[in-house]
Order: sequence, then C-alpha cells, then structure tokens
Amino acid sequence: MTEPADKFDDLPELRAKGLRRMEQVYGFDMADGEGDFFRYTADHLFADVWNRPGLSDRDRRLFLIGLLVGQRANDVLGIQVPAALANGELDAEALRELVILACHYDGWPNGSRLNSVVEDAIAKARRAADRDRDDAS
Repeated sequence: MTEPADKFDDLPELRAKGLRRMEQVYGFDMADGEGDFFRYTADHLFADVWNRPGLSDRDRRLFLIGLLVGQRANDVLGIQVPAALANGELDAEALRELVILACHYDGWPNGSRLNSVVEDAIAKARRAADRDRDDAS
C-alpha cells in the first residue's frame, strides 16, 4: 500500500519543509505563495529557524508572544495565541498567567489588550470543543 501524496510533494524540498512547519506551528492549512517575503518566511523562518535545536515549540511560542506583546502586535497575537492553545503548548491557565506578567512588565493597557486576545481564544476553543462534543453524541 502506498502512502497518500503530500500536497507539497511537487515543491522544492526546502519550501515543502517550510510549509509543513507553518501548518504545524499555526494549526491551519497553508498554500504556497509568491514573492521574496513569502520565500523568506517559508524557506528561512519556518524551514530553518523554527526547526533549529535548542528550543521547544513552546519555548519559541512563549518568547514570540512576549515580543509581540511588547510590540503591540495584537493582529499577530490573534494568530499566535490561538495556535499555542490549539497545539497544546499553552493552556488557558498559562495564557492567563502571561497576561498578568504583561500587565506588570509592559503596562496595564498592553496587558489588557493581551487579555482580550487570550480570553477570545479561550472562548472560541471552548465553543469548538462543545460543538465537537455535541457532534460526537
């Protein structure tokens, strides 16, 4: 029996590796893209940097969330926080602890913005789990 074809099999090895890693990190389907920005993102950041030894995905995610909080990059936090929750890297309790740290180290207004992202992600994950449970019964 042959294994099912990988949707990235027709791409260069480096690009396919990067796209697979992007899907793993973000938790949603990726497609190939064009241009230098996408090339650096897929071929360097995800095929190389996210695959380096020395840090777990959880470690990388924690560091990245901290950087994004400090940069007030709530749009990207809206991707990273739900992905961390969905991938099991951080649970609701850990995410809420990050909010407390952010409030004290980066200021209450910015920690409050992170809190909104965290609580939204937790609520969406809870609703999805409830739907899955209802569908299974």
